[in-house]
Amino acid sequence: MSQPAQPGLAGRFLSAIGEPVVYTWREVTGVARMAALVFQYMLRGKIRWDAVAAQMYEIGNKSIVFITFTLGFLGMILVFQAGFQAEKITGDLQLLGALFLQILLREFAPTITALMIATRVGTGIAAEIGSMVVTEQVDAMRMNSAPPVEYLVVPRFIAGTIMMVVLVIYAVLVCYLAGMFTGLYAFNVNPHTFVNFAFVSVLDVAVCLVKALAYGMAIPLVASHTGLRTHGGSAGVGWATTQSVVSCSLSVVILDFILSGLSYPLLAAAG
Repeated sequence: MSQPAQPGLAGRFLSAIGEPVVYTWREVTGVARMAALVFQYMLRGKIRWDAVAAQMYEIGNKSIVFITFTLGFLGMILVFQAGFQAEKITGDLQLLGALFLQILLREFAPTITALMIATRVGTGIAAEIGSMVVTEQVDAMRMNSAPPVEYLVVPRFIAGTIMMVVLVIYAVLVCYLAGMFTGLYAFNVNPHTFVNFAFVSVLDVAVCLVKALAYGMAIPLVASHTGLRTHGGSAGVGWATTQSVVSCSLSVVILDFILSGLSYPLLAAAG
């Protein structure tokens, strides 16, 4: 019997391109279907508020120390680098705080906070749900007419959305205070000078909150979808954890690109 012909170079090239595209499309459509189910259960009023409160504590309260140190140190680094460059070029640091607050609201605080939550919370959600899948707890829920999306995903979705907004607001405060003290002790910039809202508008705050909402909805959905697709025992849980970090971080970056592209023309027109 003759062996099947092996694909040539062009065939292997197209296969290498097509496989990631198909995989990405399958993941996107899977997350979209899960989002539709989540909103369907929410509109029906099937919300377990005790589970939401527990997830808010897990996502929000247990992330405060992590966000404080991460955003605090990053705020100090950013102000130090910006102040050092401005001091070399112009020597005028009066607008350092105003410019720092603008970039903090538009880009830095929501996106960095979301990436930190993606690494901490996204992995936890994927690992927890993945462990339930491989130990057949999710199958037991289905056998008892308890939809896994309703019982596992909806509380995490609501809690993640709410706490992401809260954590972003907290991150702005921590990062700006850290930058203010850096400006004071590194460049002798008076706090009354540093705290300057000249370049900040209501639209900047709106962009910050919209990004926080989008990230807060995306991370639980992507992580839960990854967890429910776990298979293969403990090795599958490890795969789900790794895949959750990659997928959640990538979703944050893509959403940031889309929302920034939509918002910056409005900001430029308003400015």
